[in-house]
Amino acid sequence: MKHYKVYGIGNALVDTEIQVDDAELSAMGVEKGLMTLVDEARQQELVAQLKDHLVTAKRASGGSAANSVIAVARFGGSGFYSCKVANDDNGDFYLADLEAAGVDHNWTEDRSEGTTGRCLVLISPDAERSMNSFLGISETLADTELEPRAIEASDYLYMEGYLVTSPTGRAAAIAAREHARNHGVATALSFSDPGMVEFFRDGLEEMLGEYGVDLLFCNEAEALSWAGSAQVAEAAESLKHVARRFVITLGAKGALLFDGERMIEIEGTPTEAVDTNGAGDMFAGAFLHAITHGEDFETAGRFASLAAARVVSRFGPRLSASEHDAVLREFFGATAAARGA
Repeated sequence: MKHYKVYGIGNALVDTEIQVDDAELSAMGVEKGLMTLVDEARQQELVAQLKDHLVTAKRASGGSAANSVIAVARFGGSGFYSCKVANDDNGDFYLADLEAAGVDHNWTEDRSEGTTGRCLVLISPDAERSMNSFLGISETLADTELEPRAIEASDYLYMEGYLVTSPTGRAAAIAAREHARNHGVATALSFSDPGMVEFFRDGLEEMLGEYGVDLLFCNEAEALSWAGSAQVAEAAESLKHVARRFVITLGAKGALLFDGERMIEIEGTPTEAVDTNGAGDMFAGAFLHAITHGEDFETAGRFASLAAARVVSRFGPRLSASEHDAVLREFFGATAAARGA
């Protein structure tokens, strides 16, 4: 079995990014800055309202954990992704995109009929992203999509918090976490979105498990909501009860890390943000890449801050292969970049 740096599990969504203004968000009844689950009819209603914008829309494979695992692979690591896509055009597109990035996946046999998940990503002038996701067949992702041998052959299992909204997806994440733990594989979880913490806390606690995870990723809003506090320092103390190590991203202010022994402050990388979609995913992917290549938490945090800054300075949730190489060279130098970290 091939060795993997990171095995990810999450929703498979084909993103369509559209630039809008705040007035349009309000007129459509879209809650700004959050991921909102919608049915297919509601998503089609939004698309119809945005028909004049579609000429500039861009399609890309997405899903939080997928973006992170693709980043790991494009930085020179190795990744595996468990997901569920349908036997349709978007499903073909999605798997081809994973393969082009060098990520292995669980789909080697015929796929079921249905609709591959889609996410409408609305980008406002302040670079904030507001997402309306129709999960489609991804809502039925289950433990049958897991590849136990690939989990065993990985350094890290990485789970996205968005799976908490699906009973079968949540159960699959829990099964993957237990399998990883039983085979000495480190576990990592992302809270994914403030809405997941606010509305699905009990499910997230199930995903974290009795003993917590080895590494937790969250942003400031998610950390504060989890702790029921207005202070990041208090939130950090609360997170120590559910994760042995963690990362709290703070946007332009950088990040706060806990490596199991000490708190580490990481300064933000100056940039002009135009699209925050994918920033947290890139931070997690770059961070996982660095620590699975022997870097310490502080170095991993600074590298992840740079990579996330490069993502928000452009439209789209990911960087191209050449842009990943450029980030490696900028941070580690030509020699380290050539060997993938």
